Amino acid sequence: MPDNAHAAADAAFESADPISQGQDSADQKIAALESDLREANERVLRAQAELENFRKRSQRELADERRYAVVPLVRDLLPVVDNLERAIEAAQKAEGGQSLLDGVKLVWAQLENVLKQHQCVRIDTVGTPFDPNQHQAIAQEPSDQYPAGTVTRAAQSGYKLHDRVIRPAQVFVSTGAPARNDN
Repeated sequence: MPDNAHAAADAAFESADPISQGQDSADQKIAALESDLREANERVLRAQAELENFRKRSQRELADERRYAVVPLVRDLLPVVDNLERAIEAAQKAEGGQSLLDGVKLVWAQLENVLKQHQCVRIDTVGTPFDPNQHQAIAQEPSDQYPAGTVTRAAQSGYKLHDRVIRPAQVFVSTGAPARNDN
């Protein structure tokens, strides 16, 4: 047989050989799986990078929200500050004290309204039972008017924002009726 014929016969034999065909098929499958694995790894790395970017962006946004959370309150309080300054100026120019008192009362009422708009309310004190969660007892005193354990007077007002105590009220607490000496 001529050499060309041998080469053609060998090629025909190899193409008919199931083992060599199986090896080619396995190599193709391995190559395809390796390609799929590289793509999956790239997708995972991209997803991790996106997650890290999202986390950093969320932290920045949260920090900004915390930093500027009081902006509405400050905006509402600035006119109150302006009015207090005007009241002081008016009191310095005026000779009578009544106009100063009236001005300060108006400013105080305005400030109370602004605080209420932001759910910041004064804690009830006089005549209420002492509550250590809302009141800070600074002294006890006998009282004919109030039973023991009742707030008799407040030294400093306390405030709550929503359900949280911002500043407890400093109060005097009754020990009950004073002891009588019948000598």
